[in-house]
Amino acid sequence: MQFKDYYETLGVKRDANADDIKRAYRRLARKYHPDVSKETDAETRFKEMKEAYEVLKDPEKRSAYDSYGANWKAGQEYQPPGGGHGYSSTGADFDGAHDFSDFFESMFGARNARGGFGAGRGSAHMDGGDLNARIVISVEDAYAGATRQISLAIPEVDEDGVIRNRQRTLKVRIPKGIGTGQRIRLESQGAPGIGSKARRGDLYLEVQIEDHPIYQLDGRDVHVKLPIADWEAALGASVKVPTLGGTVDLKVPGGSSSGKRLRLKGRGMPGNPAGDQYVELQIKVPARLSKEARSLYEKLKAEQLTATSNKAGA
Repeated sequence: MQFKDYYETLGVKRDANADDIKRAYRRLARKYHPDVSKETDAETRFKEMKEAYEVLKDPEKRSAYDSYGANWKAGQEYQPPGGGHGYSSTGADFDGAHDFSDFFESMFGARNARGGFGAGRGSAHMDGGDLNARIVISVEDAYAGATRQISLAIPEVDEDGVIRNRQRTLKVRIPKGIGTGQRIRLESQGAPGIGSKARRGDLYLEVQIEDHPIYQLDGRDVHVKLPIADWEAALGASVKVPTLGGTVDLKVPGGSSSGKRLRLKGRGMPGNPAGDQYVELQIKVPARLSKEARSLYEKLKAEQLTATSNKAGA
């Protein structure tokens, strides 16, 4: 069946209040009532108009319609959401009030023998839908865990039965070791349900970890680039290395070159098992040399050239 745009039928905006809807209905009733209208399609238009009014004047019906109709357009094929929702009809202010379309019945329940809707199933009940959003956190928060407050626009049903986005502040617990793409579930913080017994949906926050000037993440592993002095690379040394858990000592073997990677086991992101931290060495050459330092470099150069020459002549 095709989806019916009740707002378009009455000529009102989706955020129209109850008074706007009533005025639009009365104006169209005067124009299309079959007893007075000279329009050729008056009877069809009148039926469509009163069906739209039956839904939009009722806060619960309107909220249900908005929930299922948000992603549909008039004329598209529509699949009903699992049958009716148990609404009881209060009737309308005209004869033939229950002559509604299959689309209406699929959403609000089939007509019963007394002319109402819902087959005696009682009050409306429809659980709210889940919502999805994104949260950006620091590498440090992902490593250690944290509690943060976020502000999001969450749909709420107002006194006119219209679903509107309202700003809400929520407290979020970020678990240790969470990674990019994982989701945090906030129970009952999603879209509102319909009816007193309906449960609210959940809110799912997809985690995105922002870039860091020192640490780069690869799954649970952490990568850092560590500048060291040329003499530390040549002779070997114990150097300080930053990790997410604090500074640690790293032994650099003599004869290391730029690009060499050293592993700090278990120093990556928490988990089972924990990740590792990989340290890539970057040899830093002094920008300026003192006279004594230059002399030492010249002596080193001469020794290396001699050693290379002797090796070639051997």
